[in-house]
Parts: sequence; C-alpha cells; structure tokens
Amino acid sequence: MRFITCRLPDGVEDPAILSEDGRQVWPLSWLGLSYETLSEAIPFLTPQVRYGLSLAIAGIPALPVEAVTLESPIPAPAQDVICLGINYMAHSDEAEKYSAAAFATKHEDAIYFSKRVTRAVPDGGPIEAHTDLVKKLDYECELAVVLGKDARDVPAGQTRDYIFGYTILNDVSARDVQTAHKQWYFGKSLDGFTPIGPCIVTADAFADYPPRLGIRSFVNGEKRQDSNTALQIFDIDHVIAELSQGMTLKAGTIIATGTPAGVGMGMDPPQFLKPGDVVRCEIEGIGTLTNPVK
Repeated sequence: MRFITCRLPDGVEDPAILSEDGRQVWPLSWLGLSYETLSEAIPFLTPQVRYGLSLAIAGIPALPVEAVTLESPIPAPAQDVICLGINYMAHSDEAEKYSAAAFATKHEDAIYFSKRVTRAVPDGGPIEAHTDLVKKLDYECELAVVLGKDARDVPAGQTRDYIFGYTILNDVSARDVQTAHKQWYFGKSLDGFTPIGPCIVTADAFADYPPRLGIRSFVNGEKRQDSNTALQIFDIDHVIAELSQGMTLKAGTIIATGTPAGVGMGMDPPQFLKPGDVVRCEIEGIGTLTNPVK
C-alpha cells in the first residue's frame, strides 16, 4: 500500500492512500481516520488496519491525483533524520578521493549522523541552492526507512516487523560547507536540502528483507548513479538492531541508508549542481523523486 500527504482542493493537508498506479487518492479522513499528519497515523496503520482500508477503498470514489497537491509524505519529521555515511563501498572510494580529511572512509563500524529537516521538499518541489553560502552543491539518492512502531533493544533478525515502509530521500549536501567544518551536520541541514517522496510504500510490498532494490539518479537526464541496495555495507537489519541498543527509535523515525557511487564530487572533474538543474532519483518499487534546483 502507498501512503502520501496531500493538500486537498479545500486547502486542508491530509494523509492519504495513493493507488498503485499513482492516479487516485483516498484521504484518510474520508475513511473515518482523523489524523492530522501521516506521522501521527503511522503507529495505528498496522497490517490489519491496512487490510481493512484496502477493502474500504474498493467501494469509495477517489479523487484524481491531479485534484490534490502532493506534499512530502512526512512533511515535518518529528525528529532529525538519522543518516548513514559511506555505506556503499564504491561511494567510499570516490569520497576518499575527493577529500580524505572531511570524508574519512576507513571504518569497521557504521557511520551515523543526523540531518535537520524543518520542512521536507516534495516531489517537484525546489532544492534551494543557497548560492550565497554554497558553491559545491551535491545530490545523494538514498533509500529511506520509516519505522512503524517504537524500537528498543531489537535483536538482529527481528527488525522487519518494526518497519512501516520505504521512501526515497535525496540527501542534498553542501560539500564546501562539509569540508570547512570537518563534519556533515551543517552542510546537509540547510532549508530545502531534503527532498522526500513521492510516497511511502509499506514494507509488505517487498518480498525480500532487507529489500534488494535498484537505485539510480539523473541530473538533467544524464545518469549519475546506478546501483542496488543489496550492495550496502551495513544493511537495514544491522542498522536498526544496532541503533536500537539502548536508544529508543520512535515510530515515524526516518533512517536514510546511504548513497551509492556517482555523486557529483566523485566525478573527474567534480560536477556540482547549479540553479536550473533537475535531479531525478529512482528506486525500484517506490517510484521517482524529481526536484529542480533554484
């Protein structure tokens, strides 16, 4: 099942179900669920509830997707996004070539950091270039995990039931800000730096766990990244099990699982984004997330 957040014709923002073909929308409020945000609804959207919803929408007229304005599925995350750094080997190699000082890549344990998101950018929304501050703007197509219930001390091998679904996240990054400060938080947390969408696809839509999904990105139609989430160094099961040891991960938590090789800083010479560029991220089974740079 696919979930979105959209602005209805009357201007009200509402979580909703999106049809598999992406053409029809059923606001949750039409189905008797009065949640203001998808984050609020997620803990209650259990497999049993979702099954009931699938039966209900079969007999209810839908809105055409053109009648609503798509927002990011979780427009304002309750907490910072948890991110993994250097989680594909090929990306590790290109990052070290760019700047070994700011992107140290030799590690035996997962690298975690956070990304502040005041307002996530929806599909079609603009990436803010911040040209007064940023000269080396980059993209990172990533599979993001959304937790469906609180997780604490979850053993490896038992993490699947804690996942609500998956979405696409573009971890937009200011490389010059990162290198100047020798850390990643500031250079990844500027306003307009976190496109998320177009929807959240529930975990039960994928047979494999962790899912093995093709992941690609394009800039102005030119393919830049082309990999598979099966190539992650630390997979989703490991990440949730490790992070939940001694730390509660709340329902609705977003975990961005790292980007493969092919980012702008890894090219020879590096090719950074500029106003007017269009970045398209694609993940198999989820869809596309397209954003212009402005």
